[in-house]
Amino acid sequence: MKVNIIAEAGVNHNGSIFKAKKLALEAKKIGADYVKFQIFNPDEIALDSLEKTAYQKKNTNNKLDNQYDMLKQLSLSHEDFNKLIRYCKKIDIKFLASVFDVSSLNYLKNKSKIIKIGSSEISNFFLLQEVAKLNKELIISTGMCDFITIKKAIKLLYKNGQDKKKITLLHCNSAYPTPLSDVNILTMNRLSETFKVSVGYSDHALGKDAVYAAVALGAKIIEKHLTLNKNLNGPDHKISLNPVEFKEMVDGIRNITKTLNLKKGKLTKSEKENESLIKKFLVAKNYIKKGEKFTLDNLTAKRTGGGIESMKIKSILKKKAKINFVKNEIIKI
Repeated sequence: MKVNIIAEAGVNHNGSIFKAKKLALEAKKIGADYVKFQIFNPDEIALDSLEKTAYQKKNTNNKLDNQYDMLKQLSLSHEDFNKLIRYCKKIDIKFLASVFDVSSLNYLKNKSKIIKIGSSEISNFFLLQEVAKLNKELIISTGMCDFITIKKAIKLLYKNGQDKKKITLLHCNSAYPTPLSDVNILTMNRLSETFKVSVGYSDHALGKDAVYAAVALGAKIIEKHLTLNKNLNGPDHKISLNPVEFKEMVDGIRNITKTLNLKKGKLTKSEKENESLIKKFLVAKNYIKKGEKFTLDNLTAKRTGGGIESMKIKSILKKKAKINFVKNEIIKI
């Protein structure tokens, strides 16, 4: 089973194209399939009077600025993204981006086969209407959404030309960080059952436990924040994994996926190597004289390395021994 791993660089570049390229390179080194950034126009997504969220205030140095000011500091220009896309191609890692407004979508639409819709935009009528017209592969996070909201969004997408087969829903909780008790990972499969689409998981919990649970339950995509340093100033660094931790997560996911096969009724190759040395076969429980009948009283089962399997005992009961058998001798007929 293939799991696509998205290293969510997001805005962890802190507005620096140099740091953005470094994040892309780290994502490549640690084995992620995609590196994802966020493309937005601050003037289109927030009023200049909107205060920051509690976690944004906690994780950014300037306590007095607002969301608009913060977003301005964290945004990259379209020219920066042109450079970043070329760099990702050069180092051979797939580029992805979340879009938060129509102008950003118009920039990205001819540069990426896949569009990511973040949790904050699943109720953005204007953005969903326009992205549906493109009928591209969509990855949609579902944080802060109940099923009614998700249903309305998908209905709007279908109505405007989006193919259902091109949608993947990511179960998500938009608390930074998400308490493990609020991860509710079984919701991921409920999304699949309800909306009949591919599913994955976008993680904002600390550590890697929730990610591993999602992979075991069949997530097709895992998205997790990547940072160069958790101590950097910025809203998302604290809930991100550093490159060493992210590499450990990638390795863990790849190992877990090796286990997610269905046994087809036959013994595996590794089991066959031990079968004859572990299973029990029939031996003489005590001395059996030639001509004596085999019975439950004079037979037992032990590990012998081969012979007649003990479950086949009924096939020889009451048959006569053709030779003498000493105690623990392997039964042959």
